[in-house]
Amino acid sequence: MLVDSNFSNEAISAVSIVKSFKERKAIANLSISIPEGRRVALLGPNGAGKSTALKIICGILKPDYGEVRIRGMEPNSPEAKKALGFLPEDASPYPTLSVRENLEYIGAIRGTENLGGRIDELVSILGISEYMKMRVSALSRGNRQKVSVALSLIHRPEIMVMDEPLNYLDIPTQESLISLFSEMKGTFLISTHIMSIAEKLTDHVIIISRGQEIWSGSTDELRNMGHGQESIEQIVSRLMKSVPTGS
Repeated sequence: MLVDSNFSNEAISAVSIVKSFKERKAIANLSISIPEGRRVALLGPNGAGKSTALKIICGILKPDYGEVRIRGMEPNSPEAKKALGFLPEDASPYPTLSVRENLEYIGAIRGTENLGGRIDELVSILGISEYMKMRVSALSRGNRQKVSVALSLIHRPEIMVMDEPLNYLDIPTQESLISLFSEMKGTFLISTHIMSIAEKLTDHVIIISRGQEIWSGSTDELRNMGHGQESIEQIVSRLMKSVPTGS
């Protein structure tokens, strides 16, 4: 295992990453540094580059420029993959496999210890026991999301990178997941555009717009930036709108 000592003190380090798709620059010189154990929300308007940034951090996409490390290691190294749990936006489990087959397959690939017990634990939390024999293609969008969450957690990751994890979920399941995440030890980077979710799941915020960071700090620091009776959502909106067009 080769660890880059320049990055080894951080759970997640992304330095000056740039990513373009044809004529469009999705990420423009973005740097993210998250120490072990911190819970960070990545906020931004639609098209800000949040999903692209998460895919680069997890090694799904390669940046055009810049460097990414997970605990000082390349994102695609076996050690980083073991530490990481990634939930992409609109995740799609294998549609022709049953829920149980998905969990057993991914759990085996991930080398999950006591896989049967781990499956039972997640199935109970997410309330999907009655669907275990069903093909994923036959599930509702909400139940497919529950399976996707279970797959991202199956190997007990210590660094969670999640893109809109509560999408499509009913309120009871949302509350169960919020409780689960609160009890979990580890590092969280969660992309969302809903501030109430960010406040429930994290304690620090990075706001990006047009692929660039425009603000970062603790949730308390963000709230203290309010003018008068300004809500935290209004503060975030004001910061986002402060970015000049074409910057």
